[in-house]
Amino acid sequence: MEREYLMNFFENKKILVTGGTGMVGMALIKLLKESGAKIRVVSIDNVSPFENQKDIEFIKLDLRNYDNCLKVCNNIDIVFHVAGIKGSPAVALNKPASFFVPTITFNTNLLEAAVKSKANHILYTSSIGVYSPSSIFNEDDVWKTFPSENDRFAGWAKRMGELQMMAYEKELNFNNYSIIRPANIYGPYDNFDPKNAMVIPSLINKVLSSKDTIEVWGDGSAIRDFIFSRDVARGMMLAVEKKIKKPLNLGSGTGITIKQLINSIIKAIPNNNLKIKWDTSKPTGDKVRVMNMELASSFGFKCETNLEDGIKETVDWYLKNKNYSDKKFNSFKS
Repeated sequence: MEREYLMNFFENKKILVTGGTGMVGMALIKLLKESGAKIRVVSIDNVSPFENQKDIEFIKLDLRNYDNCLKVCNNIDIVFHVAGIKGSPAVALNKPASFFVPTITFNTNLLEAAVKSKANHILYTSSIGVYSPSSIFNEDDVWKTFPSENDRFAGWAKRMGELQMMAYEKELNFNNYSIIRPANIYGPYDNFDPKNAMVIPSLINKVLSSKDTIEVWGDGSAIRDFIFSRDVARGMMLAVEKKIKKPLNLGSGTGITIKQLINSIIKAIPNNNLKIKWDTSKPTGDKVRVMNMELASSFGFKCETNLEDGIKETVDWYLKNKNYSDKKFNSFKS
């Protein structure tokens, strides 16, 4: 019922999706296309999976340029601002300017252009990184503390986008916006570059390339909240359709240990009997990072894809598309 209602809402709407060749963007575009929306996709990547697709316009450009942002926001009803920089926490800490500066720049430009172009609704994609260390992340806790040291640059960059939307509301009375804070997202079209991949694609690469033993940082006890990209896309559409203005967590609400995660990945890849070697000399990271999903649940949101099914779909996609990451724009390349 929820899916049918969402599809009717987006029919014939003119929609901009930034970062449309990425993991969440691709999942979102598929759902929007099924809904009958007219979609403009913007990406800096040297790849376009949208050739000859009706009602999808693809534009390759750099959102760090404000004039480019004005161009793509013209004559748009709804903006899904999904563009972001993907990179592991280690890379973000070692090359913080390569993450922080462009994120601040394209967020500022795109959101300003969307407001000036009088979009009917803007969805801003924030992050779990805005939260300070805690066992459970509650939406109202963000502005009481600072982002985790492990997410300092990414967290503040994402927080600035949230503040920008709040500033428009206070000064211009622009309140047609939604903010979502996804947990650890995974799925097809993720960044599998071994130099800066996040935890799930990094572990998938390790399992595929290991013969007898796989070495993993930490002791496997760290607990994380993982959400499949298609579920994030559904949550985004729900936030826009219901005009949810309060920042909204999107996660499973269930903690999974890294040990459980690696066992699920090994299980999803056939013909391997890998043993796991835990490198306890390396950091485990924050002990627990799980979303409070009460608010999202009150609007009818729940994840449709469990971890095992999501990992299998991700692995199956990657085995057929191993060179996709090679065509992606790399913000951390020297």
